Parts: sequence; structure tokens; C-alpha cells
Amino acid sequence: MLRISNLTYRVAGRPLLENAELTLAPGQHAGLVGRNGTGKTTLLRLLLGEIGPDAGTIDIPSSWRIGTVAQETPEGPQSLVETVLANDRERAALLIEAETATDPHRIGEVHEELLRIDAHSAPARAARILAGLGFDEAQQQRPVGEFSGGWRMRVALAAVLFARPDLLLLDEPTNHLDLEAALWLEEWLRNFPGTLILVSHDRELLNRAVDRIVHLEQRRLTSYNGNYDTFEATRSQQLMQAGAAAAKADVQRKHMQAFVDRFRYKASKARQAQSRLKAIAKLNATPPVIETGTTTLNFPEIEELSSPVMVIDEVTVGYDPANPVLRKVDLRVDADDRIAILGVNGNGKSTMMRLLAGRLQPFEGKLQRNTRLRVGYFAQHQTDELDRNATGLVHMQRAMPRATDERCRSQLARFGLGEEKAKTIVSKLSGGEKARLLFALMSAAAPHVLLLDEPTNHLDIDARRALVDAINSFDGAVLLVTHDPHLIRLTADRLWLAADGRCVPFEGDLDDYVAGLGRNTGRKSGNGDARGNAAGGKDRRREGAEARAAVAPVRRAAEAAERRFNTLVAEKQVIEARLADPKLYAGPPDGVVALQRRLKETESAIAKAEAAWFRAQEALGQTQGS
Repeated sequence: MLRISNLTYRVAGRPLLENAELTLAPGQHAGLVGRNGTGKTTLLRLLLGEIGPDAGTIDIPSSWRIGTVAQETPEGPQSLVETVLANDRERAALLIEAETATDPHRIGEVHEELLRIDAHSAPARAARILAGLGFDEAQQQRPVGEFSGGWRMRVALAAVLFARPDLLLLDEPTNHLDLEAALWLEEWLRNFPGTLILVSHDRELLNRAVDRIVHLEQRRLTSYNGNYDTFEATRSQQLMQAGAAAAKADVQRKHMQAFVDRFRYKASKARQAQSRLKAIAKLNATPPVIETGTTTLNFPEIEELSSPVMVIDEVTVGYDPANPVLRKVDLRVDADDRIAILGVNGNGKSTMMRLLAGRLQPFEGKLQRNTRLRVGYFAQHQTDELDRNATGLVHMQRAMPRATDERCRSQLARFGLGEEKAKTIVSKLSGGEKARLLFALMSAAAPHVLLLDEPTNHLDIDARRALVDAINSFDGAVLLVTHDPHLIRLTADRLWLAADGRCVPFEGDLDDYVAGLGRNTGRKSGNGDARGNAAGGKDRRREGAEARAAVAPVRRAAEAAERRFNTLVAEKQVIEARLADPKLYAGPPDGVVALQRRLKETESAIAKAEAAWFRAQEALGQTQGS
């Protein structure tokens, strides 16, 4: 059993974990969640013994073998299979001893141990794991040093999975995987017999691979039975109840404080006043409800363009004319399309995105664009192109040289980068904040088409939810490459498949594609059903466009109602601040009376605006659900 007791850990004197408690039984699968920066990765390092706690204890059975993906990617001349096999140190040591031992009795013991750990099947098991993570038979025999960093991270993951540890610690394991490998890993983790602690922002992985959620918040660990959806529903209910309790306590506190302020120096009421002071102290000792906040992502409004906005006519493209990545691509993008591009890594998804972004030119064929078309391109590698010593505001000023500082700040604020983060240099931003800066930069010119290549890396679950809302609220076209199936299911209404040197429509949904992967155990990228019939594609596009057209006016009404409500609340706060100013009461009483009248009128208007907002939200929910 794994047990964490009264664990405290500080960074530069600031507690990151404080009196944290957690118990996991053997075989339990826990998803560790919390907002970026709360200390999830630090907790994994504490469990690994890489750093020590300032107080408290971590008890892990001494017989347990702990596995995690090494930060150093493997390299050298050994093949992928050899690299993976070497990670089972017990097997490697026994094989060496079997070759060198001279004592017949010891030789017999060694061979018994090799039988016990099923050593003879290890190469086949290593090959299956590597195949599941996207390496074909030929690649498995190549030296690991020939592969790029992202692919070597897959080899490191394969090595730790192969070792079959008793306790497996994984930190965002799907970040370097394509959709196909992520789905394979999900199934592998579901069947993993050991204890698992998984840090992930992949909602579907947390729904299917774990049986409890451990929430890291306010420096504490809280455990919830069930998957992520169950946790979210439970947590939401708790916050609603805690909010009601906090509001009730606040009313009690104000009532008792008013009594104290009035009677604390009156002898006949002094004892009662002291009693109420003690009660107030107890109320203040109750932990307040701390809102975790929500991430804002909001793509700008655009001018309408007629369809199609892009036509790809018999295009051949790649990086070497003698060996193109994609051949004879014949596709179109309409003004309001929502397209996800599927396919195994290396089959041309990112090549397709670079073609559409204008980063690659066709070797053959033609890419026709609407003459007024503006394209926004997001790719995760672009974080490396940011100026590490410049602030987000400076980046935005460079992207919008004719815009005022206020407009540049407003564009950053659309993506949750407020005043403080706008003035922070890039090297000090988190991965999620850098991603949001890229969103702000790519949409600064109000593009008609958004090209999003792996946009969810480094985004927490809250930010991913905000991205779904932003995509669904955007009036232009969106093309998406992602390993996050949840994002595809909630945003895409058309699928393209990059496979076997082609990129063609896939006339089915994501479940059809996943089912095809299940039948295709070799993970070859071709799919005989990819082309389908053109009529089905037109129907799907028309239905998607009609659905968005129906939702758009209802959504705008809901947004207008929300703005009206927020404006009135802000106005009320200004009035209350003026009424709280002692200087007001030194002047003519008419001013006080007028402000009090305005306050009542504003409170009445707020009640009506709130009711209108709720009605608009309900109508929006019904429209989106229909």
C-alpha cells in the first residue's frame, strides 16, 4: 500500500504541498489532476525520491518496483527492441548469469527464475509494445539514435511499460503520441495490473484508465472514487453546496459583527458581544470557497467569405520532390468547415497543415485561395520561435504594429493573458501560457481559417474546455490535428485521413475510425473505406453549417445578456464604493439620496438582467442539444 502522511514541501519558502494525505491500495489506478503550477509533477518527484519532503512521510513497500519515463531520452547504437529489453534489469542480469555461472545448482535456479518471469517471450512482448506506440517491424531494428526526440520519448515510454513495475508514475504520457498510439496506451493502462498514478489533461484517458481521481488544490490532496466525469460532477455539487454555506456564514458574520460594533463597549451587553466575537472567529476559521477561475479563449469575429475558401487541386507536396509526402490531393475547404485530419504520425497530417498555411508550396497541382482569405496557423513547435526575453505584449505589438497598446492588451486578454502575464517575459511563462500567447498571435489578424496542429499540448482540462467553446463559437473554418479524441468528438463534423501518400475524406465518425484501428492490428495507415461517397460528405457539411447558423443568433443573444449583467454588476460596485466613502456624507444629503435611489434601480435591473441571461443560456443549451 502507498501512503502519504502529513506531507509538506516548500519551494523558496512557499508551501506547494501542506499536510497532504493519500492512501492507494495495490492495483488502484489514480488520475492526479489540478491546475497547472499546483505541484503535480513535484509530487511525482517526491514519490520517486528525487527530492525530499520538508515534513511528513511517504511510505512505499520496499518490494515495489517503481517505473517512470526517464527525462533523458535513450540514445546510442542499440536497436529499439534492445533498448526496451534492457530496461528489464532482472531479466538482463539473469541472462548474463545464465551464461557465466558454473555451479550446476545455481544454473538451475537461474533458469527457473527465467521461466518464472517468462523471459523467453520478452522480445515478442517488447515488439508488441513498440508496435502499439507506432513503430513498425523495420523501425524496431533501427538504432535508437537515428530517431528524433519525440520518437525517442516513445521508446522511453515503451521501456517503462515493458518493465511491468509495481508502481507506475506517468506525467502527460500522451503528449508525444498520435491519436492511434494514445488510444493503444489507454487500453494498455486499463489492463495494467499494478498501481498507477497518472498526471494527464486527456479527459478520455482519465475516464477510461483510472478508477479514482486525486485532486491537488490549495496544497492538499483530495481523493474521489470513479473517473474524471464522476469527479467533475461531484466537485461541482460540492462547490455549489460550499458556496451556499459560505454565503449563509457571511450573512451570519455580518449580523453578529453589527451587534458587536454596536454593543461591545456597553456593560450590559459586553458578555454577549464577546460571545459573538468568538463565534465570528470560528466562522473565519472555516476555509473559504476559493474559486479556481476559468480560462478564457475567444477567437475574434470575422468578415464572411463565400465558399469554398480553399481548393486543393491534384496537389503533390512534401520536402523532397523525389520523395513527396502526399500525392494527388484533391480536396476543398468551405467557409464554415470543421475538419479533423486523422492518420498515424509521419503520414502527412502536419505536411497538409503547412501546405494550407502557405509554409509549403506544391510540387505539382494547385492550391487556390479566396483572394481575401486570412489564415491563422498554430503549431506547438512555434513556442521555440518565440523571443524568450520579450513579453507577451511586445510580441503582440510586433504582430499588430499599427494597433494601440490598449488593443494589443485586449487581444491578449481574449486568451486569458491579463495585465500581469502580458508584462511577463516568455521564458517565465508556463507551457499553457505560451500556448495561449500563440493563440493570441495567430488570431491577431482575425483569420477566416484556423489551422490547429496539436493545440492541446500543455493545456489543462479547463483550458481544453475553453478551446472547445472557442472553436464552436468561431464563425470561420477550423482544421485540426490532435491526439485528443475528446476535442475531435466535440468540434469536428468532417474527417480527412492522411494515409499511404494520400489525404482523402473519411466518410464515417471517429468511432468508425477507432473500430478500424482495432481490426488493423499492424497499425498500417491505409483504410479501404476512406473515400466513401461524395453525397454523404455534402450532407454532413450542410448539416454542420445549418446547425451553426441556428446556434449563432441564440449565442449572440446569450453573450449580450451576459455583458448587460456584468455591466450592471460593475455599476453597482461603483455606487457601493461611493456610498462607503465617508467624504460623501460631509456634503449635501441630496447626493446620498440620489446614489441610494440609483443603487436600488441598479439592483432591480441586475435581477432582470440575470433572469434574461439565464433564459438565454437555457435557450442556447436547447439549441445546441437539438
